[in-house]
Amino acid sequence: MDVPYIDHAAVSSALRMEDLIPRVRQAMIDFSAGRVEQPARRILAVKPWGGFFGGMPAVTPDSMGAKLVSFYPGNAERQLDTHMALIVLFEPETGRPLVTMDGRLITKMRTAAVTAAYVDAVARPDVRSLAILGAGEQAESHFEALSIVRQFEDVRIWNRTAGRAAALAEKIGARVTNCEDAVRDADVLIAATASTDPVFDGDWLRPGTVVASVGWAGADEGELDATTMSNTVIVDSRDGALTESGNVRRWNAAIHAELGEILDGKATVDSEATIVFESIGMACQDLAAAELVSGILR
Repeated sequence: MDVPYIDHAAVSSALRMEDLIPRVRQAMIDFSAGRVEQPARRILAVKPWGGFFGGMPAVTPDSMGAKLVSFYPGNAERQLDTHMALIVLFEPETGRPLVTMDGRLITKMRTAAVTAAYVDAVARPDVRSLAILGAGEQAESHFEALSIVRQFEDVRIWNRTAGRAAALAEKIGARVTNCEDAVRDADVLIAATASTDPVFDGDWLRPGTVVASVGWAGADEGELDATTMSNTVIVDSRDGALTESGNVRRWNAAIHAELGEILDGKATVDSEATIVFESIGMACQDLAAAELVSGILR
């Protein structure tokens, strides 16, 4: 059986952030409503090379498939993508393989699209300042996604490598600051690093900040501190966070709700509270994006 392959260029030609955000929003609702069969993601450490390798299967109301993904933080210094992936879709009625596609762009974009759905659900309509910690692919993708759901007048970039921060700031019309200046008084804060230790002091956050952590460095390490994680915590998956989230596990953080419960109106948050979203990534998000691409290119 010949199974068609969709390469990176074809995925890029079909996938648009404005189309993706509502798709992943529905995927999160379906997951929290129990309409998705999906085990917690299984990640293996590739210890000799400092990498991680994961398998992510799922069956959703609309699709069946899996993603194989590798994460090598050191690839940034090698001028290679830190995340690489393949996604396979199967026909739910027969189990027949339908299509295989490059998953690099999907991984990048669906992560940012989920954060945008979160920010759109919990942030005030009048937020104006955005802080992004990190200057890699996720930082740029998050700026694109968040600009669809909110209009930001002040965008601040911090990165441990100042040159990368400057390059991203110039590209998206932001300004480079030190970490503390980026965090203080920010309306929305995105942490997108691969740091194994907290990158900022939670006491810098002003009450009511909307925070999202999308960086991942293992199940027992993370980029947020105990003070930050003592706020209202939303996760994409309870089981996933308790298995994989260093931010949750390290500080024994209390989980308030899953994002799908918030989006579906089954849980609420205090509009004056500081809210933290812990995003580890889910197969149902990947399948939602892959189905979107496959449908456009068929």
